[in-house]
Amino acid sequence: MNSMMKSVLVWLGIVALLVLAFRQIPQNSRQVEIAFSTFYTEGVGGKYKSVTLSGFDVEGTYKQPEKNAKTGEAIERFRTVAPPMQDLGKVILSWKTEGQIEEFRATKPSENNFAYVLMFWAPLLVFVVLWFVFMRQAQMGGNKALSFGKARAKGLSASTKRVTFADVAGCDEAKDELKEIVEFLKDPAKFVKLGGKIPKGVLLMGPPGTGKTLLARAIAGEAKVQFYSISGSDFVEMFVGVGASRVRDLFEQAKKSAPCIVFIDEIDAVGRHRGAGLGGGHDEREQTLNQLLVEMDGFEGNEGVILIAATNRPDVLDPALLRPGRFDRRVVVDRPDVKGRHEILKVHTADKIPLSPDVELEVIARGTPGFAGADLANLCNEAALTAARGNKKWVEMADFENAKDKVYMGSERRSMVMTEEDKRITAYHEAGHTVVAAVVPDSDPLHKVTIIPRGRALGVTWQLPVKDRYNTTRDYMESRIAISMGGRIAEEIFFNQLSTGAANDIQQATNMARSMVTEFGMSDKLGPLNFGGGQHEVFLGRDFAQHREISEDTARLIDVEVQEFVLRNYRRAKAAIESHREQLVTIAEALLVRETLDGNDIDILMKGGTLPPPKVTAPPSASATVEEPTTETGLNPALKPA
Repeated sequence: MNSMMKSVLVWLGIVALLVLAFRQIPQNSRQVEIAFSTFYTEGVGGKYKSVTLSGFDVEGTYKQPEKNAKTGEAIERFRTVAPPMQDLGKVILSWKTEGQIEEFRATKPSENNFAYVLMFWAPLLVFVVLWFVFMRQAQMGGNKALSFGKARAKGLSASTKRVTFADVAGCDEAKDELKEIVEFLKDPAKFVKLGGKIPKGVLLMGPPGTGKTLLARAIAGEAKVQFYSISGSDFVEMFVGVGASRVRDLFEQAKKSAPCIVFIDEIDAVGRHRGAGLGGGHDEREQTLNQLLVEMDGFEGNEGVILIAATNRPDVLDPALLRPGRFDRRVVVDRPDVKGRHEILKVHTADKIPLSPDVELEVIARGTPGFAGADLANLCNEAALTAARGNKKWVEMADFENAKDKVYMGSERRSMVMTEEDKRITAYHEAGHTVVAAVVPDSDPLHKVTIIPRGRALGVTWQLPVKDRYNTTRDYMESRIAISMGGRIAEEIFFNQLSTGAANDIQQATNMARSMVTEFGMSDKLGPLNFGGGQHEVFLGRDFAQHREISEDTARLIDVEVQEFVLRNYRRAKAAIESHREQLVTIAEALLVRETLDGNDIDILMKGGTLPPPKVTAPPSASATVEEPTTETGLNPALKPA
């Protein structure tokens, strides 16, 4: 609720309280309300001393005080309301003439009737108050009435803590490109004397959480110029033309404050491809985009105004928005590598999180491939919360490991009670993944295996790459398919039955095989062709208009090749398990005892060694039946094919 509505409600409340207060004014305790029939009978009987008539309201006094039956007080006055009668005054006047009353007085209804006056003038008073508040709020501008066309851009005040490039880590190349913008804002003559022109627009592109908004704030903090921030969704309203009006107002404000920076976050909300709407008709977003295109590079120049925008869907932006002269420079802000993750961890832990001497940020950085800046910030926060729950003075390495497991695989569900049979099936299922991952070549090292339910999975086999992987080979993807099949094969061999626990494994293997055939050209029979197997999000109006002409024979061949990829690696995984049955049984039984094994434990067991007896931390829980368990084997989500 905005301030205008609050003001209106306050004034309405005041008027209502005034009316209510008057109505609740306690009447004279020595006055009584009587029926008109009683008044007429007692008047004829000469019981009244004086009577006053005001419209249909009748008041008067008794000759002798009456006694109140409830309170016992003496009642001196009475009051009643008469029915519509034209000759009521004549009747009461005849009482005075005959000596039944001593005094009679008649007045107009408006005299001495404050309630009548107030009820008559109250609507007009409310209207005047509402008009006064409405006009006052409209003159204040901003997000008030009659100012729909005003931009809702927020500027950085002098008291706002400025973000600098020192607060941004993990994207050195992006910072280098943006430092040129800062240098121009500080010393434009350095570029102008050589005929150079600063880019009019900079588009920051990258996955969510990589620090695009933080980079824009750092540019403003470094340049120390006026900074306007607005979201793409703030332009579009239910009223036609409001978005275009706000774009005009935004650039008018920016021109007055030049040199300055205008930052539009999530520009894809307003800059989507034109002509992609369904059903035709006028599109408010298209009108807003047209105005934005004109303001960026139209007849009127915007010298000193630099537009920075951020999006994680550059594929849906209109081509006119991306041409030179508008967004001249496109900066990719990708997920950080191991060095970048190390720098980000140092930023988030410096002067904020007390670290134990055993914490090695480099090890944490190597163990978090695919993490963006926001993921690493969440990891540090979860580690701090874990240490706080343990009443520790600082955050230890074990807290970071627990936080990493929670972020990767979900929270532990130790309260979920499983039967011994379900536990054994899960243990052998995960041991199947483990053995295949340890045997097949071109696979990532095993990091951890657990049968503790986490998230939606009953067990997880977790692999981590030795280094960041930027290219995925065919041999590596086939090994991934074989590892996915290991759990199902172990259940089939050792229990002679199949369960629903392999559903997620089968889905992963099938999707990977289909991508190899339709996207990556890894099929020998189909060759290096793309068959429209991209898994990007559908953009209405554009992707629906594209038709991939694939014959029935080609579609049938694609299905055959996908099946061949999966079944070939299924046989490969089955051969690996049958040749390492003893190691699989050893690992499964160790999981039933310890519930979790790390990479070193698995290496010892695969070589035929034994593990020291586990430390008993808690008594085993009672068992109960769990209906239809569904195991989702969580291979490293960061290693899914692009």
